[in-house]
Amino acid sequence: MNEKILILDFGGQYKQLIARRVRECNVYCEIRPHTVSLEEIRAYAPKGIILTGGPNSVYADDSPTCDAALFAMGVPVLGICYGAQLMAHKLGGVVKTAPSSEYGHTELTVDVRNTEPKAGSGSTGCAYDSALFDGLRGRSVTWMSHTDYIAACPDGFTVTAHTDKCPVAAMEDASRGLYAVQFHPEVVHSEDGFALLRHFVRDICGCSGDWKMDSFTEDTILALREKIGSGKVLLGLSGGVDSSVAAALLSKAVGKQLTCVFVDHGLLRKNEGDEVEAVFGPKGSFDLNFVRVNAQERFYIKLAGITDPEMKRKIIGAEFIEVFEEEARKIGAVDFLAQGTIYPDVVESGTGAGGAVIKSHHNVGGLPDHVDFKEIIEPLRQLFKDEVREAGLKLGLPESLVRRQPFPGPGLGVRIVGDITAEKVRIVQEADYIFREELSKGGIDMSRGQFFAALTNMRSVGVMGDGRTYDYAVCLRGVITSDFMTAEAADIPWDILQTSMRRIIGEVKGVNRVVYDLTSTPPGTIELE
Repeated sequence: MNEKILILDFGGQYKQLIARRVRECNVYCEIRPHTVSLEEIRAYAPKGIILTGGPNSVYADDSPTCDAALFAMGVPVLGICYGAQLMAHKLGGVVKTAPSSEYGHTELTVDVRNTEPKAGSGSTGCAYDSALFDGLRGRSVTWMSHTDYIAACPDGFTVTAHTDKCPVAAMEDASRGLYAVQFHPEVVHSEDGFALLRHFVRDICGCSGDWKMDSFTEDTILALREKIGSGKVLLGLSGGVDSSVAAALLSKAVGKQLTCVFVDHGLLRKNEGDEVEAVFGPKGSFDLNFVRVNAQERFYIKLAGITDPEMKRKIIGAEFIEVFEEEARKIGAVDFLAQGTIYPDVVESGTGAGGAVIKSHHNVGGLPDHVDFKEIIEPLRQLFKDEVREAGLKLGLPESLVRRQPFPGPGLGVRIVGDITAEKVRIVQEADYIFREELSKGGIDMSRGQFFAALTNMRSVGVMGDGRTYDYAVCLRGVITSDFMTAEAADIPWDILQTSMRRIIGEVKGVNRVVYDLTSTPPGTIELE
């Protein structure tokens, strides 16, 4: 990872998207808080720096800021939205409250002289006197979200683009490698946004794009082996993608020095516990110590009569830690506690100064209190979910595990509305299995989102055979999403829904009604609870 882009976070909601886009250019990057020192930045040795957006005004006394010396380091810098305004403010420009705010789709016009595309460039756009816009279209739709604007550029800067309401939609001083855009190129709504970011990362910063999973897995295994030495490692294996890939990496690095504790809380999907054991247990292909704890009854007793979804989450999380600690004490002192933390967990949990907490994650907080360990290891901490899946395939994990549907930490506990019982778990497991089986038979690409069955708390009258029934309604849910923050209901063919309905009612005892959830996210959530 000799070629790295550093993303400085000023509280922007799209910081993860910026990092995703840079990684899509096959260039490694990391998000760091804006408070990171110049010495740390120099030690990181980035090929380029990107300043994120943020909700503040750069001229306010308590607004996030940076050292003006950042812009004299000789490294290309791209400021986005707040980052653009901060660049202007720190270098002597003027930032004011805009007479008219801009939000949403906005047409951008490039101001600098344009000519024919450069020979051999392969570009369908135009060549510009602007280094940043070279090869892009003269007019395109961008995504704006700002109430302040750059009223005057600093000395040495040229205005390179504008909109109807924003006279400085982009500016640059190419001689110093400084570039700024008021819009958000990282979102899909900006037509030429990815091309602009790729141009900055690959051409202006000079990155060759050598970030590949092959090199990541090899480098990480070597680094883990060196760090752990002869030490012992303990990993809580949930059976999900993240912890499974972490287990595979550690197994390749230190073998039997790793002990994986798999707590089966009885809220997994059908056959899932056995599938996890088949991969990591004694008959699996990975060299490690595998401990399976069948704690279903303990969880059902703790959850008896509990209907509040947040209370269910807390009980499941606390009991999971309790069971894990009990097993850990049997093992004794270990040198390292390993976790399957991935990059969105870190960013969303607001780690680092200035980070906004979107939601808490069990891999970032809530560590066991009574496990005797010296240090935490998080080998996937810098990867996004799609990168984790790719690493899993490189490590030899079965595709069925790596490509499996996302599954919440509390498991079926948030897919059963109302209280949880062993009987309700059975109903959801069977219905969910049938639904996913029919989707697979119908050729539905489930990798585009999340598809599952849940149990409502509604019972209704039905007729089966010649008798009256009073049974539960199962809710089928399918959503298409790229970020799991927004989602639309999947347009599943009617015949697949009909076949799923008939099989669930016919094969799952206790169900006499099946509904399909059409709710988008927002206003609903992807899970029912």
